Amino acid sequence: MQAPSNHAIKPHSLMELLESRWAGGVSVRADIQKPLLLIECGPGELQEVCGLLVSHAKYTFATLVVQENSSHWLLRYIFYGDLGCGQVHVLVHQPKVGRVIPSISAHVHAADWHEREVEDLFGLTFEGHPRLGDFVLHEKWPEGVNPMRSGFDASVPYSRREVDPEWRPLQILQAPGAFMMPVGPVYSDYAESAQFFLETVGEDVVRTTPRFFYKYRGIEKLAEGQPIERVLLMAERFSGTSAFAHSLAFCQAVEQICGVRLPVRAEALRVLLAELERLRQHVSAIAGICGSTALAVATSQASILEEELLRLSCDVAGHRYLFGLNIPGGLSLDLSAEECLRLSESIKQIVERLNALLEMLRFSSSFLDRIEEVGIVPAQRAVSYGLVGPIARASGVSRDLRKVLPYGHYNVPLEFNIPAEFDGDGYARLRVLFSEAKEAANIIRQLASAIPSGEIICPPFEIVPGEALGWVEAPLGAAFHWLNIGEDGRVARYRVTPPSFTNWHGFHLAAEDFAFQDFPIIMATFGLSNAESDR
Repeated sequence: MQAPSNHAIKPHSLMELLESRWAGGVSVRADIQKPLLLIECGPGELQEVCGLLVSHAKYTFATLVVQENSSHWLLRYIFYGDLGCGQVHVLVHQPKVGRVIPSISAHVHAADWHEREVEDLFGLTFEGHPRLGDFVLHEKWPEGVNPMRSGFDASVPYSRREVDPEWRPLQILQAPGAFMMPVGPVYSDYAESAQFFLETVGEDVVRTTPRFFYKYRGIEKLAEGQPIERVLLMAERFSGTSAFAHSLAFCQAVEQICGVRLPVRAEALRVLLAELERLRQHVSAIAGICGSTALAVATSQASILEEELLRLSCDVAGHRYLFGLNIPGGLSLDLSAEECLRLSESIKQIVERLNALLEMLRFSSSFLDRIEEVGIVPAQRAVSYGLVGPIARASGVSRDLRKVLPYGHYNVPLEFNIPAEFDGDGYARLRVLFSEAKEAANIIRQLASAIPSGEIICPPFEIVPGEALGWVEAPLGAAFHWLNIGEDGRVARYRVTPPSFTNWHGFHLAAEDFAFQDFPIIMATFGLSNAESDR
């Protein structure tokens, strides 16, 4: 199976295409240095413009940012393409009195959950969307309350309403003998809250409907009016297992706004630490997959490697999950040449044992029977849903922000590959995890022997008003942090789109048409974070 063609056209060609199709009706501005195209259009052109970006120009939808101003709404649809194609931002202004926007989900299916989220949190209605409501705000929230509106006071507890005893989840499957089986929201061990409604008429799951946000924390609302250093703590802590990646994306947004250029040593060390986090996260996911198939010895072996990586992180950086390292303008901690080389050598030994584990798993028929040809996500569906990270790459969609939108020290000639598989099943996802773990170790080895000299933080700088998008290829995939700083130097708008939110949207593709007993294994091969979605 081959992945569908997904190569975006270059910005200048896209500009010509847009200007020829909407002569005078759509405004297009280019920032060639970034590169970035800004497209301003009205609600009437929105669907066609966004559909063209995805279907013809082959851009991928990243996120939707909504900002409430005094007189109007500003909706920013962000897309990204291949190396050299950069970003495209589609801007739509809507008067404050108008709260109806055309839905683009029929043309850009990856925007489906984003529109549902905005409808709940801002009260905007996306005309033509097949299913709005009951998404972020569950049945205990009062009707008409939209926590991201400017008039909502996050410091005052809202009055919870009584749950309607007649409330039932929406059942899609209507057939003789059809029934719905709920899974969650409470699990054993340390799993975060989430519920899945599995519909069937027999032994195979026909329809899977996920329900998240049992622990919705309102990070974006709480960030409003806060100083940069306070919001950095939020960015770092809403998903502790990817703390370094998210704090890095936030810091990069601040640095773009303030025009800060980092010392090259800081950029190199950031990449080294980001790859250490990626390696640890992937080993954790491998342990989870082994555990889901009741492979006790393999689970223990992978868990031991994860624990060694956590201790190694603590030894070199002072925290098992790399908290407190990223700060706007650089890093709070330096690593000596000896520490870098010792880290590289320790990781080399861990990867050798990881390779040995892979060889054992490859020849374990009972293990392969549970994940091979199970939980298949076809390549075309992965593209349609805008899936990211190892999950997308297991279906042949090999986009990685370290390559297509290179940032920091990824801009220098580091030698690393982006592993990809084409089967789209659980085994393909496992192989991608192993391959990416090896590539992370490879990057660490290259950097450890050639860390540039110099400072790890730039000179003090002033926080200035502005807005920017920060992005990283987090361990679970593409993460986007949109930041708007007001005239007072405090955060006016903060928008986070983590990879788990993006990929949970497409999880049902893998879970449907497989047996009930496959469900927890398929979920483990996705290796996603519920807490990261419930931001």
